[in-house]
Amino acid sequence: MSQLRPKRVGIMTGGGDCPGLNAVIRAVAKPAIRAGIEVIGIEDGYLGLIEDRMRPIAFSDVSNILTVGGTILGASNKADPSSYAVPDGRGGWKKTDVRRQVVEHARKAGIEVIFVIGGDGTMTGAASLIELGLDFIGVPKTIDNDLWGTDVTFGHDTAVNTAAEALDKVHTTASSHHRVMAVELMGRYAGWIALHAGLASGADVILIPEIPFTIGKIAENCLDRGRFGKKFTIIAAGEGSVPKGGERFIDHIDDSSPDPIRLGGVAKYVCDELERTTGLDCRSMVLGHIQRGGTPTPHDRILATRFGHFAFELFLRGRRNELVVMRDGELASIPITEVADKVRTVPLDYSALRAARAVGTSFGD
Repeated sequence: MSQLRPKRVGIMTGGGDCPGLNAVIRAVAKPAIRAGIEVIGIEDGYLGLIEDRMRPIAFSDVSNILTVGGTILGASNKADPSSYAVPDGRGGWKKTDVRRQVVEHARKAGIEVIFVIGGDGTMTGAASLIELGLDFIGVPKTIDNDLWGTDVTFGHDTAVNTAAEALDKVHTTASSHHRVMAVELMGRYAGWIALHAGLASGADVILIPEIPFTIGKIAENCLDRGRFGKKFTIIAAGEGSVPKGGERFIDHIDDSSPDPIRLGGVAKYVCDELERTTGLDCRSMVLGHIQRGGTPTPHDRILATRFGHFAFELFLRGRRNELVVMRDGELASIPITEVADKVRTVPLDYSALRAARAVGTSFGD
């Protein structure tokens, strides 16, 4: 009898939201439904597996969602099944392993394979559940572009476009008021967003986590520009950037999250120190979660669709526990376990970094 039942797969979007998630859901669900495969949507990432919140997805649910940002399934970046935070009764949190509960819920729902769309934290979570017998097919998502094993993740292009547009707008007010403007961008411990957005907008200084900076070098750049008649400076600062010999800037700690550190404060620090050491008028701003939102760019819609379709093809071929990746312009796959607990950072010999230096961009080093 079991052979007569239609296959049943799950789809979940783990971690933070990201432009292009709906495009992947659509690219997996539509061909699956056409093939007679039942599709179960898991709500709010791993939280839905933990709390047993799932629902069937119909063809109509995934129509007209290609251009819509966010995710129709919801997202949560506070639910790691191997270290799930629950109140400790004393106003704090304690971590508990609920992976067997997750496996039980997935098995009860009859899900054979879960299409898991997410970044490094999500894939690390999947790797821990693979150990207990669940099967996954991964699709790489993150605006930060820091997932190990793939040349690019969908969502990054949209975030870079948003950040570059913000930097473009800052140019006009900076030049009008003859100011130094430092814009803090997302990216966590990798500088892909700051580098790409800064290069695209012609930022004068780009700060990335991979290259420790000194205030003296940044000040030197700002003052040199003034001597050449440029009375303003634009700084694109990745949130994970760090002063040489110093520590990363932490905005706050969220103990309820599996990744409790929330970075923030580097742009303000740079502005405060520049004003103190040079007397230049300086303003800082944090672009924040606007980089996660909005309609995905055509590039991300196409990439997400290709990723989702390739993931479904892997499923049809019987491949399991693999992550779709882009390498040298071609789609491929690697074991999900290979990417767990790894971060892809900007190589110091990266061509875009070299190009930025060649046109006079300072990295504060």
